[in-house]
Amino acid sequence: MTERARQRMSPRRLILLRHGETQANLDGIWQGHLDVALTALGHQQAAAAGAALTAYKPVRIVASDLQRAADTAAAVGRQLDVEVRLDSRWREFDVGQWTGLRSAEVIAMHPAERSAALRGEEQRRGIDGEGPAQVRERVAPALEELIDGLAAGECAIVVSHGGTIRILTAVLLGLDSPTITRLLTTPGNCQWAELVEGTDGWRLAGWNLRAPDLGGGASSG
Repeated sequence: MTERARQRMSPRRLILLRHGETQANLDGIWQGHLDVALTALGHQQAAAAGAALTAYKPVRIVASDLQRAADTAAAVGRQLDVEVRLDSRWREFDVGQWTGLRSAEVIAMHPAERSAALRGEEQRRGIDGEGPAQVRERVAPALEELIDGLAAGECAIVVSHGGTIRILTAVLLGLDSPTITRLLTTPGNCQWAELVEGTDGWRLAGWNLRAPDLGGGASSG
């Protein structure tokens, strides 16, 4: 059987899952690398997502080591009986000086930079934080390692953050940050993207997928 035939019959699959709700999400705070816990609803969202994701029969779960992602991944891992591996490379954008600030505060202090960030432009967040290029540089090797470890037909889950998930999707689809930002909204809490390997590259099979009756917003972080 040729490689193309193998991929058609048993494509590899990636699920990119955003963490559950945090109080900072509700308060409109730029989290970045700020380490915050899930709300009670966030824990419920994670459990519901885990139950729904059993349909994919994932063999691996990897996650950002920030608490909101790690706890989401742990809940999903318990549902699926799959071990979770934490890795700081899956973290959200470092938003530098904006960390812990409300959106209104960022707009007041840095209106042009904040608008550029929301358009996905190549500038560092929070002046001294990361931009799309820096996030792409750290996630691309982790993504390559994950994919290389999957056999034909296998599925892996990455539990990460809104901005990082868009960068991961951009890497897989061969798009730049402004394009992916224009095309795809920020994933909601505990919503996920499904990407499927084709014979000529990866394809987006679903975006902002969610468990039935799953609550949650779509603020960044």
